[in-house]
Amino acid sequence: MAPKSERFELRLDEDILARVDKWRSEQPDLPSRAEAMRRLVEAGLAGGAKQNVVFSDGEKLIAMMLRDLYRHHKVKGEIDPDFIQDVIVGGHFWAPRWEMQGLFHDHTDSADDVRFVVDVLDMWSFVQRAHGKLSAKERARVESEADPFGKHVKFPGFDGNNESELMSIARFFVEKMDRFSEFKGGSFNSHMPTVAMYRRMLGVFDPLRKTLVGVDLSADQLIAILKSMKYPE
Repeated sequence: MAPKSERFELRLDEDILARVDKWRSEQPDLPSRAEAMRRLVEAGLAGGAKQNVVFSDGEKLIAMMLRDLYRHHKVKGEIDPDFIQDVIVGGHFWAPRWEMQGLFHDHTDSADDVRFVVDVLDMWSFVQRAHGKLSAKERARVESEADPFGKHVKFPGFDGNNESELMSIARFFVEKMDRFSEFKGGSFNSHMPTVAMYRRMLGVFDPLRKTLVGVDLSADQLIAILKSMKYPE
């Protein structure tokens, strides 16, 4: 351990000091305030590392009771109750994050990403529905004037390599929440970046959105939206 050679003064308000005292009182060796602050600083700086899963005494009891129920009813689930027992009894509270990384992670979808995906799905819902109702003559016109994007008018998804979070949100909406069901069965992977393209499309679509109550996009409107997919010169 490196020697503690640096000293500096720290002033805290009563509320924070009370929280520090509460935290250190819960530690098995009851560290001093100075040592508690050192540990809290180290924990904060190591925020990117895997943290322990915390069980209260009541949660430990519930987990052990559930383990007994699993055994009694011979339940075969994805979580091994004996593993949880060993974690609790042995104090290996770091282990669940290593063993069940799909459950214990720190990722949360951002609200901005969710709103963007909803806007994109809503736009493509209007685009696909309107395109499907075009006459053969109108469809040929859209294909010609919005070339090369006017031929296969279908939501391409998001890039699985660079936009995986957006792709995951879209798939969750469609496959798990039964929203925008017209996109069910799609791969959702465009295999190319799409965000900039969708922003250009939304720039054309958004002003039209409020006029589309009970009305489909016209061929001219479809052409304008699809032409915006092309990267500007």
